[in-house]
Amino acid sequence: MIDFDELRDLAADVRIFIEASDDKASALRAVVTAYDVVVGIFPSQSGPDLMVIKGHEVLDHIAQSQSAADYSHTAIAFQTRDQAIALQQALAA
Repeated sequence: MIDFDELRDLAADVRIFIEASDDKASALRAVVTAYDVVVGIFPSQSGPDLMVIKGHEVLDHIAQSQSAADYSHTAIAFQTRDQAIALQQALAA
């Protein structure tokens, strides 16, 4: 299980990486490509919420096999759920 505070820290690191890049779109692509699972974190009425942006198959396999498989993961902070959905749909296309 992933710790929520860990996700916040990962999202902060990703934000810093992307902001420091001259080509922010390429930086975002690099982050998404580098990890098996990418989780979006965004505010909601009930507090912070999560959405799997990339890696559903990896998480499904782990759940079905009930194994503790190793996988790389990170988080990306979004201002809204719609932004997270937009990236998820862009990756699916």
